[in-house]
Amino acid sequence: MMIGADIIALPLCFFLALLLRLGSFESAMQYGVDSHILITLITIPIFAITGLYRAVIRFIDQRLLAMTGLGLAIAALCGYLVSLFFNYAGLPHSTLVIYWFVAFSYVLTSRLMVRAFLRKDIAKQQQLKNSVGIYGAGEMGAQLALSMRTGGEYRPVCFFDEKHSLNRQTIAGLMVYHSDRLVEMVGKLGIELIVIAVPTVSPQRFLRIMQMMREAGITIKILRGFMELTGDKLPRQAIREIKIEDLLGRAPVAPRVDLFAKCVTGKNILVTGAGGSIGSELCRQIITLSPSRLHLLDHSEYSLYTIKQEIQSRYPGLEIQAHLGSVCNAPLVERILREGRIDTIYHAAAYKHVPLVETNMVEGLRNNVIGAMVIAYAARKSGVKTCLLVSTDKAVRPTNIMGASKRVAELIFQAAAAKPGSETTFCMVRFGNVLGSSGSVVPLFRKQIEHGGPITITHPDVIRYFMLIEEAAQLVIQAGAMAKSGEVFVLDMGSPVKIIDLARTMIAMSGLSEKNRDNPKGDIEMKFVGLHPGEKLYEELLVDGQAFATEHPRIMYTREKALPPDELDQCISHLMAVCATNDRTMIESALHNIVFEYMPNIRPERDEESESIFQFHHPPPKKNARAFNA
Repeated sequence: MMIGADIIALPLCFFLALLLRLGSFESAMQYGVDSHILITLITIPIFAITGLYRAVIRFIDQRLLAMTGLGLAIAALCGYLVSLFFNYAGLPHSTLVIYWFVAFSYVLTSRLMVRAFLRKDIAKQQQLKNSVGIYGAGEMGAQLALSMRTGGEYRPVCFFDEKHSLNRQTIAGLMVYHSDRLVEMVGKLGIELIVIAVPTVSPQRFLRIMQMMREAGITIKILRGFMELTGDKLPRQAIREIKIEDLLGRAPVAPRVDLFAKCVTGKNILVTGAGGSIGSELCRQIITLSPSRLHLLDHSEYSLYTIKQEIQSRYPGLEIQAHLGSVCNAPLVERILREGRIDTIYHAAAYKHVPLVETNMVEGLRNNVIGAMVIAYAARKSGVKTCLLVSTDKAVRPTNIMGASKRVAELIFQAAAAKPGSETTFCMVRFGNVLGSSGSVVPLFRKQIEHGGPITITHPDVIRYFMLIEEAAQLVIQAGAMAKSGEVFVLDMGSPVKIIDLARTMIAMSGLSEKNRDNPKGDIEMKFVGLHPGEKLYEELLVDGQAFATEHPRIMYTREKALPPDELDQCISHLMAVCATNDRTMIESALHNIVFEYMPNIRPERDEESESIFQFHHPPPKKNARAFNA
C-alpha cells in the first residue's frame, strides 16, 4: 500500500517542484512524463534500501525519517547524474532541490497521518488507563512520555521538575509543573502513579524526592535508564518498583577487583554460619571468584541444605562440602580445617537477634564466645592463612548481651593476632544493619504493611546505619585481603537513616498513606512500643572514635585496645563458669570485667551537637593516609 501510494504521489511531487521552479502550469507541462517516471523509479528503490517500506507505521521514529531525508537526497543526486549522462540540459537542476523538500513533506505528512489513524484505538484505550506523572522533564523524561503513548499501558498527563525555567513549559506535548506543585497537581489531574525519570540522582536528592511523593500519598516507580528506551515502544520491564536499597542515603560501595579475589581465588574456603543471611551471601560472592573448594558449616539442616542446593545449581562444577554441626564443636572444626586444608575462614556463625539473646543470654554467650574461641584456636593450630570474624556495630559500647558477646569475640581474635609465631592473619569486620537480612526492620515493616498495619517502631528517635547485603559480603571479603593482623575494619556508612522516616517511605512506596491525627482516614498506623532491653537509640562503629585509611577509599580500619591473651583466657573461663549459675547479675558482672564499655540497662541519648559518629584520622606512620569525615 505504501509503495502504491508513493508511485502515485512522487510524480505529482516532482510536477509540483517543476511548477514552483518555473512559475506556470504550461511551462511545467512541457517536460512530459519521462522525467516524472524516471525520478520515481530512482526514488522508490532508494526508499526500499533505507528501510522505509519495512517500517511499522504505528511505531515510525525519528531515525527512520532521517534515513528518508537522506534517501531523497541520494535520489536527487542520482537524478542530476542521469541528466548529465544523457546530456538532458533542459531540466533546471534546482528543480531537484525543490523536489527534495516537496517529497520529504509528502512522506512525513502521509506517514504521520497514517500513524495517527492507526493509533486511534490506542488513544481510546489510554483513556481507561491510570494517569501517570513523570518526574524529570529532561531528555529521558521526554523519551519516556513518547514511549508511553505508543505502548498503551500508561497515560502520561504532565511532567514535574525542580528547574524553575521549565515551569509551565510544554515538552513532548505535556505541561511541566515545578516540583513544589506536585501535591497540588496530583489531586487536580487525578494522577495515580509517578515515574521517576532522572538519569543521575544522588541518594540525598532521591530521598528528598521520595519525601515529596510521600506527602502526595501516591504510588511511585522508577525508570531503569536510557538503555530501556531503544525505540518508541516501551519495554515491559523498563519501569520498575522502587527498591528499598534506593533509599540507602548513599551510593553503594563498589568492590575493588584485585582485593576481592586475593583470599578466595584458587583457595579452600570455609564459611561458618553458611545458611544465615550474611553467610549465604558470602557464599554467593565467593563462588563467583573461582575458589578451589568451598566448605559450608551450619547447625541448621534446612539452611545448610538450601544454600548448598542453590550454589550447586549455579556452579555444578564447583566442589562443595556441607558440614552439619556447631562451631562450638572443636573436634568437628579442627577436622574440617585439617582435612579440607582450609586457607581462608569467614566466621559468620553467631546468634544475632538482640531481644532473643537478651532473654537467652547463656546460650547466646556460649555460642558467640565459645564459637569464636574454637575457630581462632583451630585456625592457628591448622595454619590457616586468613581468619576473619564478622562482627557488628552493637559490639561498640554494648548495652545488650548480644553486643557484649560479639565484643568478646573480637577480643578473642585480637588476642589470637597478638600471640607470637602465628601463621594466621586474624581480623574483624564491623558493619551496621543489613537491608533485607533476617531480623531487619525492612522485611518486618513490609509484612506489617501487607497485613494493614500497624507498623511497630521502638522509638521515634531511633536511627541506624544501613548497607546492602551484597556490600556487607564484599566488605568482608575485601577486608580479609587487606588485613595485616588484628585490625578492625569498618565501612564508611554515610548518613544514618531515621527508622520512622524509613517506615513512612515504605508506606508511600506501597501507594498507601499514614494514619495519624492529621490524617485519621489513612491506611497504615505507626505504633511506638518502646526500646527493647539493651537497645540503643543509635549505633556506633568505633570504640575509640578513630579510624584510618586503607587501600579502599570507603573502607577504614582501627586498632583498638585489647586484653592480654592470658588474662582474657582467665576472664572467659570465669564467664563460662558463671553462665552455669544462670544468675544474670553475676553474668553481667563477669562480662563487664572483659568488656569494660559494657553498660547493661543503659540507654545512651544521642548527642545532638555532634554531626558525626566517626572521626577518621591520619595514622602517623603512613604518609599517604588521608582523613575521613563520616
